[in-house]
Amino acid sequence: MNDYLPLQIGIAFLLDIMIGDPRWFPHPVRMIGVCIEYVEKILRRFVPSEQIAGVFLTFIIVVGTYLVTYQLLVFFYEIRWSLGIVASIVIIFFSLSTRDLLRETGNVLSALKAGDLKQARKNLARIVGRDTHNLNEQQVAAGCIETSAENIVDGIIAPLFYAFIGGPALAMAYKSINTLDSMVGYKNEKYLNFGWASAKLDDIANFIPARIAAIILPISSLLCGADYSNSVKILKRDGHKHPSPNSGIPEAAIAGALGIRLGGPSVYNNISSFKPFIGDPHKNVSPDDINNTSKIVMVSAIIAVVVGIAFVMIEGYMSMGGSDFIMGTADTTSPQIFYKIPSF
Repeated sequence: MNDYLPLQIGIAFLLDIMIGDPRWFPHPVRMIGVCIEYVEKILRRFVPSEQIAGVFLTFIIVVGTYLVTYQLLVFFYEIRWSLGIVASIVIIFFSLSTRDLLRETGNVLSALKAGDLKQARKNLARIVGRDTHNLNEQQVAAGCIETSAENIVDGIIAPLFYAFIGGPALAMAYKSINTLDSMVGYKNEKYLNFGWASAKLDDIANFIPARIAAIILPISSLLCGADYSNSVKILKRDGHKHPSPNSGIPEAAIAGALGIRLGGPSVYNNISSFKPFIGDPHKNVSPDDINNTSKIVMVSAIIAVVVGIAFVMIEGYMSMGGSDFIMGTADTTSPQIFYKIPSF
């Protein structure tokens, strides 16, 4: 285990909460996106089978992201130990998107409260794939809550999970999987076959984090004064209804906690789509529900970090030998299941 990994993740999380992703800095995810576009063009030209080309794309991007990130860390650790620590923090920081999620949903909320539905639609279009130009206020609010729920897993719990078990390189590899799914994982004519591998890998990568969210979200709902028991009820009843094997879990937990119904008809690129309803319409979706969702998101993120750090510390205590770990005399050269950057 990297002895400083819990500290790195803790600092990265605090930076994410305080400043979010700086717009002026070239974000690694944007670089990954450029690589995806470039490799896609090459593979489509030289590989006849779209499905095989998509498998190659997924392998190249994910493995390439991991190896480049890991070698970058080795490079900084070789120069100076402290530079390696800083690089690790920065990479984990860029894998998280808590503040950005809260900022974007806050922009939708602000426009709705100001009575500017047109601007609210524009703000929502920044964070969802559906068409937003014909949505009413309730539909805008529901769309905002749905994407918030999904991004609890994609933008917070999953990158934290992979950072804890595999360090910065694995966290960034996860972001490459997520980026692949968002760029080529569509079930349309262009990407149905080509994006199959990326979409499936995204489902696999999010399987455990989504189930972790199923534990964290009802607890967060309780702490935020929402309906814990109904959150659990709707989770069990509706968590599997979403077309995605993972997205329905956080949506069901949030819908149950707030006593609202999500899902239903939507439009993507002028094509109508219907998703099963999740939750019960005890009340109409309102802008206040966006604010309540944001509170649950924030509490969930804090719980995920705290529990993750505690788990890693307990694992370190158990694997290194109890009191010896506390006194600093444990054998730290024995094999570890967690990520470790070589010492130089």
